Amino acid sequence: MKTIKEKHSLAMRWCHWVNFPILSIMIWSGLLIYWANDIYSITIFGHTFVKFFPDWFYKTLGIPQRLAEGMAFHFLFMWFFTLNGVFYILYTIISGEWRELVPKRNSFKEAWLVLLHDLHIRKTAPPQNKYNAAQRIAYTAIIIMGVGSVITGLAIYKPVQFYYLTWLCGGYHLARIFHFALTIGYVLFFVIHIVQVILAGWKNFSSVISGFEVVNETPKPAIQTVNDDENAK
Repeated sequence: MKTIKEKHSLAMRWCHWVNFPILSIMIWSGLLIYWANDIYSITIFGHTFVKFFPDWFYKTLGIPQRLAEGMAFHFLFMWFFTLNGVFYILYTIISGEWRELVPKRNSFKEAWLVLLHDLHIRKTAPPQNKYNAAQRIAYTAIIIMGVGSVITGLAIYKPVQFYYLTWLCGGYHLARIFHFALTIGYVLFFVIHIVQVILAGWKNFSSVISGFEVVNETPKPAIQTVNDDENAK
């Protein structure tokens, strides 16, 4: 028997779908800003393994010579990103939904079992409620990353006015490194998240749009009671 079960609230879906284009614009405009001083790379013993980013990357995306445009978009949409994040955090606290998101004591152990199940190494997945252990860790981490992006962003945007945030981040240059690393983290999260959505199937994706999920439930067999007189017959 198929039943319709509510899975995601309107507030959760609103914040999810609003945040996706906002964060995409933030990353794109951040690249326009980073182009003006692209000093970061992974260098070990004088050998550069990865440079963020090569010239062909900038030319393909049409990034060069757009610093002012990038700053305008970045500083505008950061307010939408912050307000959307504050609204979501307040909603999870007031509604009590934070209990479904915050990792439990054994979440890190269960997350490993979830990974083994996703890789088809382990047959059965560990028990879960609304979110499994890996999702709890990932969704909590992305909230922490969002807070970190706002703090480090303000620290490098107004290092004099927000000198206390700049000091908290270890200085301007370290704050910029943290901000850049968080951006790379968002991109990696996007890739993993999209792959997980594809693997989970259309039913899981549609529930994030509609808020409901069609569940197949096996009806419980009716329990018949027979009195002692009828048994005696």
